[in-house]
Amino acid sequence: MRLIFLLLATLWLGGCASGPKFTVDDGRRVDEALLAGMRAYGAGERLIRPAIARSAALQDKDCDQQWELPFAVATSAGWSENDRVAWVRALQVDERLTVIAVTQDSPLPVGERIHRVGGQRSDDGERLLEALATARDAGTPFHVGTAAGKDLLVTPFKVCRGYTRFAPPNTPQLQDYHWLLSLHPLELTQAEPTPDEALWLVLWTQGLSEEGGARMKTYHYAVKIAGTLYNLATLASGVKAAALAADAAISAAKSAAANAASDILKQQLIEQGKNLAAQRVRDSLVDAAQQLSRQQALNAMQAAAANRGSLTGISRIAATAFERADAWAFSRLAALGAPPLAGFTLHQKLIERSLVGNAFVFDADRLAALNKLAAARGFEAEVTALLGGLRADALVAEIGAMPLASARSSFSFESADDPAGQRFARGLVDAMLEIPAESAAKK
Repeated sequence: MRLIFLLLATLWLGGCASGPKFTVDDGRRVDEALLAGMRAYGAGERLIRPAIARSAALQDKDCDQQWELPFAVATSAGWSENDRVAWVRALQVDERLTVIAVTQDSPLPVGERIHRVGGQRSDDGERLLEALATARDAGTPFHVGTAAGKDLLVTPFKVCRGYTRFAPPNTPQLQDYHWLLSLHPLELTQAEPTPDEALWLVLWTQGLSEEGGARMKTYHYAVKIAGTLYNLATLASGVKAAALAADAAISAAKSAAANAASDILKQQLIEQGKNLAAQRVRDSLVDAAQQLSRQQALNAMQAAAANRGSLTGISRIAATAFERADAWAFSRLAALGAPPLAGFTLHQKLIERSLVGNAFVFDADRLAALNKLAAARGFEAEVTALLGGLRADALVAEIGAMPLASARSSFSFESADDPAGQRFARGLVDAMLEIPAESAAKK
């Protein structure tokens, strides 16, 4: 009897020692800001994955192309213990490769765990990402195995070049524009874009690659893709190695000049706020509300110009093609049967929520150019209505009379203020093209 008791105790202790194989949410306190970033990251992926599939219907033979998958994945592998708990709490993601967003035709549902891609098997999602990227870029159907024992066939699909992805959850404000991949700040999800506005976001990113790619390549051209951190980020920009690189990129971008420009902008907006308050006291309540709406639009457009002017490295060259990306996306929305003014509605939503640290709030130059295209199609009245009754040409004229103090000089390839001496000088995406995936995973 004593022997049986000892045997049972040994088995019980052995089971306790092994513990859960994968992280579970044990209710502990986690970083709330990071948790919010993870939830926004998941919302962003759910937003754009169906839009990416819609963009494939263009079948544009004139654009350079990339392969996409009918689902998006994430993994908590490599993150700290507390942060792994946050991943579970936010998106039910653990160390395994977990599906977090799908298209209508995806063979895998949200929440499915992938532990095999082709002949490679692993419960470490970060290690399996490289195999998944290789299988995707081969452009032919391939098999994946799931933790539930399913064997499923995945078929990649072609889209125009320019992956649309979101910033890692630990750097929600990050934005980086590159002809291969653009990372957008997580604040975009707060505007709750419609499916058509999400399509605008995807088409605009592809248009930026198509219209600005040649100029960006002139600045710097990297040819190696396979085996780099970039390749992992095209599948999961929230992977830990990419998150570490994003942290480093943000730190590198914090220069004294950038901080000074930020202070100038802040002071300018404070002064504008004081003037607006005085105006509100003088005018009637209705007039003040109208003035507030106009001033809010003007402030946002100035902030958009400042945001565009503050971009550095390859993103700064990309910024010179923003108008052409607008035009590219505008023409293709209609081709896909979507409302051609989706860019204007997203612009207005972002202004109303004071979300201006992104590429989708138009500055004066972009608003003037896109409004001209819309007017040529007979949409001028609709644009005015979408802008809250404010005429685009009137806003542009008023902006022109009050230039932004913090706006940077226009870009030239001989600019001395674009450093090339540190890894992230040309931007996060370009740096990831030079970071081996294996070394990144070991950090």
